Amino acid sequence: MGNKIIIECSGATHIAKKIARSSKGEYSKLELKRFPDKEMDIRFLKNVKRKKVFLVQSFYGNINEKIVETLFAGYTAKDLGAKKVNLIALHFPYLRKDKRFKPGECISSKEINKIFSFFDKVFIVDPHLHRIKKIRKIIKVGKRISSVSAIANYIKKKNIKNTFFIGPDIESNQWAKGVADLLGEKSAILRKKRHSSRKVRVKFNRKVDLKDKNVIIIDDIISSGGTMLETIKEVKKLKPKKIYCIAIHGIFSENSLKKLKKQAVVVSTNTIPSRVSNIDISMEVAKFLK
Repeated sequence: MGNKIIIECSGATHIAKKIARSSKGEYSKLELKRFPDKEMDIRFLKNVKRKKVFLVQSFYGNINEKIVETLFAGYTAKDLGAKKVNLIALHFPYLRKDKRFKPGECISSKEINKIFSFFDKVFIVDPHLHRIKKIRKIIKVGKRISSVSAIANYIKKKNIKNTFFIGPDIESNQWAKGVADLLGEKSAILRKKRHSSRKVRVKFNRKVDLKDKNVIIIDDIISSGGTMLETIKEVKKLKPKKIYCIAIHGIFSENSLKKLKKQAVVVSTNTIPSRVSNIDISMEVAKFLK
């Protein structure tokens, strides 16, 4: 097993053991208890002294509590004499706000960097970036893990042929084009205009032929599902054979999964567990655990 240990935090109970197995690392759970007033009490169940510690966490659901849990675990590991303390963030929070739009606003990405800067490294699966494209310009110790290969392998295994890949906006083009290029297929992106957090409009930036194609729409996050639903409407006008929606991080808030499944085949990676998180990224993560 060597000197590395993979620690399962509360947001990674569905995948941490797989990652440990794939990386040939020692595995342990983080014990998490609560006092009557809901304060948190964490405990390592195995010795971490002189070991490289990899905390595996996905920040979904009660995000703020998971932040506290992860920070307590990271500081405790260092206090217990760990050689290195790294974070594997399957889904990482507070990155979308990289600019102050109104006076007095918090730039959350700037502050989250300060909070997590004590880690030796923070490995993030496809961080949700906007104007700043490189993760190290936001999280100084950050390193990106891509899900592109895992998605391409899933499509191969499902034997989906005659495909065309769509990115709902400029940001998502990196995944749609990345997967398309790996599979030797074509891709296109849409222009998106956001009117609110739940209302968007999308439009193709060029003419595309989708007739009788298996169209695969890829986005990094599906939350309320507004962007994906609007994209499906535009795609349907071009008479495809079948529509697939792939999310890297399937948050699926506000009953969006049910709405989407009425319109398309929906699947996500397992950075966040759900009924459709069928694309396993544990092997891609394990490559970084050295």
